[in-house]
Amino acid sequence: MKLARPNVRHPRIVLAGCSALVEGDGDDAGLVPALRARGLHAHWLAWDDPKTLEADLVIPRATWDYTERLEEFLTWTRRVPQLLNTPAVLAWNTDKRYLDDLRGAGVPVVPSAFFGPGEPVTVPDGQVVVKPAVGAGSVGAQRFDDAERAGDHARALHADGHTALVQPYDPRIADGETALVFIGGEQSHAFTKGPLLPPPGQRAALDESGTFAEETLRPADPDVELWELGHAALAAAAARLGLDVAEFLYARVDVIGGRDDPRLLELELVEPSLGWRQLDDADRELKQRDFALAVESALDRLGLGPLDH
Repeated sequence: MKLARPNVRHPRIVLAGCSALVEGDGDDAGLVPALRARGLHAHWLAWDDPKTLEADLVIPRATWDYTERLEEFLTWTRRVPQLLNTPAVLAWNTDKRYLDDLRGAGVPVVPSAFFGPGEPVTVPDGQVVVKPAVGAGSVGAQRFDDAERAGDHARALHADGHTALVQPYDPRIADGETALVFIGGEQSHAFTKGPLLPPPGQRAALDESGTFAEETLRPADPDVELWELGHAALAAAAARLGLDVAEFLYARVDVIGGRDDPRLLELELVEPSLGWRQLDDADRELKQRDFALAVESALDRLGLGPLDH
């Protein structure tokens, strides 16, 4: 008598980049080996490669040109069989007006005012930052100490079809941003990003691909108060989207300030860099194993585990 053998199925996993940087900037280079160590086979494709639609699970990691092709990108997210983070999460998080939702939920955010095309722009006194509400990598963001020039930049964004986001410049940004990384809803590690925006009137220097501003990164060990803000932001986002926090495969919460008055600058749920290279070898291996375990858990939740066929 022959024993029945389970119909073992290995889900097809794609890490999605963009055509300019199919495998990202190298920070995620350890993810494929980490997934394969768990028996999960993954490879990279540009998000607009038709082969992504044949995958069982797609994980956006470097889809950094989506801001230029937003409707096409969001349509693609809905066509992919399974996407993490989910299409609803990405649709909400691609537009920085999500900051209003988090503020309404009691999360302390950097003051933010949004002005759609055709709307009069109000610029507060003092230095301000003006950037598109749909944007990534600081592309299109500029710092101003002149209200007229700030308004001109906002109107130029309007002319290109963008909603403009105006924020007062917080001088604490000179100390950099603290990036809090969460994997599977659990806090993982953190790093500091040096100031991205140059002095008023100048544009940020972009990398060779033109998809993001060049960054200076270093490891960080944030105070508990910053982690508490990160957890609060993630919980508010999950409540807004009707999800459990654990359903966020990855998240990055960017915070400015210290323990006395930390403020949320951005909650990144689409394609954030996760700062793996800021970890030492042992920590990086451990944290990337956590990422692989979170993918494994998500596959089980979605009915895509190796024995679920």
